[in-house]
Amino acid sequence: MSILASWLASPPLEAALEISPAAVSVAVLGGRSSNAVVQGYAVEPLPPGAVTPSLTATNIADPDSVARALSAACQSLGLKPKRVALVIPDVAAKVSLVKFEQTPSRRDDLNQLIRWQVKKATPFPVDDACLTYTPGARSASGSEFVVVVARRETVREYEGVCEQVGIEAGLVDISTFGVINLFLSSNLGTGGDWLVVHMRPEYTSIAILRREDMLFFRNRAEGDAEALEDVVHQTAMYYQDRLEGRGFSRILLGGIGRLQGEVDLARRNLEARMGTVVEPIDPTRGAALTDRIHATPELMATLSPLVGMLLRTRREAA
Repeated sequence: MSILASWLASPPLEAALEISPAAVSVAVLGGRSSNAVVQGYAVEPLPPGAVTPSLTATNIADPDSVARALSAACQSLGLKPKRVALVIPDVAAKVSLVKFEQTPSRRDDLNQLIRWQVKKATPFPVDDACLTYTPGARSASGSEFVVVVARRETVREYEGVCEQVGIEAGLVDISTFGVINLFLSSNLGTGGDWLVVHMRPEYTSIAILRREDMLFFRNRAEGDAEALEDVVHQTAMYYQDRLEGRGFSRILLGGIGRLQGEVDLARRNLEARMGTVVEPIDPTRGAALTDRIHATPELMATLSPLVGMLLRTRREAA
């Protein structure tokens, strides 16, 4: 069972694309699910200020520039997709984990209960939002749900630039959930408890999973006064004290930093602080690259959420 949220269920999609403040990125997979191959990718830069991810404000100030970049990326791949998996920034949505001692048997009652629960912590009217949830961990004390909520207007901004070039967003998800799905869909990280640290220039997201169930999710804005290794260490202490943690089977870190070398520095600092090996987030664990694609750290960071999204759609359709 996937922990990852979508606003529209879909069969396997033709391509995945991510809209970030820096660029529009597109990737296409070939091969079978057990032997997937990245057939091609394209990255088109965006002008500064065209995209500014936010939970409560306008995200896409220059939709025409974003649409042109998307069109150019597809053209460079010789691609004319009708439906795609769309990746948006983590900070454009809010992730919550809610727990109930008793879960209503009727879906409508559960919907209302979850909306009421997240309403208190959501900085916009939940009635005007896109909200999705999926079952999480279960214990003797109750059942947990992973809930993702975003302003309907925000989702429409990202979908709208796709529609400008004739593309439908058949699946919408946040970037770090795409990364997590890379491991869930390829069975690479689902044993024991595992920690994911996903960096972007604007934020860093930290997630803890127990096999396939999400136990913890936190988003740290860029510019936070606390060092990342301190935040991760605090997260690990919370995991031990409150989540019955017995140690991580894997710690994974990857993404794109604001400065060159920032991800490598974060890895070294985390290894020193946590006293264990921190593995890179590597999309080739789930899909090989064709010979003509040269792997660089930047490309690996770009491909990880895209490959994860596409592997997810394949898994759900199987």
